[in-house]
Amino acid sequence: MDYFYSDQQMVDFIRGYLALFYTGVALFYTVRILLKQKQPAAVKVIFPGQRFASTWWNHMSFRLFRAAIWGVCVIRLLDNDFDAYLGTFYVLNTATMLSLGVILLTAGFIATVLIHFSLGKYWRTGIDPNGPAHLRTTGIYSYSRHPMFMSIMLSQLGFFFALPSLFSFICLGIGVLAIQRQSVAEEKHLLSIYPDQYSKYQQQVSKWL
Repeated sequence: MDYFYSDQQMVDFIRGYLALFYTGVALFYTVRILLKQKQPAAVKVIFPGQRFASTWWNHMSFRLFRAAIWGVCVIRLLDNDFDAYLGTFYVLNTATMLSLGVILLTAGFIATVLIHFSLGKYWRTGIDPNGPAHLRTTGIYSYSRHPMFMSIMLSQLGFFFALPSLFSFICLGIGVLAIQRQSVAEEKHLLSIYPDQYSKYQQQVSKWL
């Protein structure tokens, strides 16, 4: 019995996996935000920033490409010929590369979810002008100043490997750029609130790894 997927079998499997995966991602964030907003002591958790400011563009870029990625993955499931419109790098469409993509994609999302829940009630998306209430420097934050951003970039890299194409490459590039810009804005904000503590933290812990 053949226990290994052929390249084409893996492509077909990943069509379904990506559509299901990104539907799950969309549901996770939607449900999480709705539940937080319905709590008795509900607080605002989404901070896109001032309209047309750099942080606002970062936020909009992520929303746009998350929607585009989900839409593309669903369309691919329904139309096998749609790959031709994505600028697919067929030379990378191997079972090994696609499997690596699934592993990185899934691992990145699982890590993101774990970090989400580790933050508990302090989780926010964007920069809260009145927060954070305290500076988190322990746990995963003792190894990286931006572990959630690292997890998102890992997942985005996995998406490129799972769907090697010009489309996913553009998504990866814009995602990394938006994260880099957002990390700079967040660190500037934290330095304004905790100038001494965060400056010391920057010296002790690497920005990424």
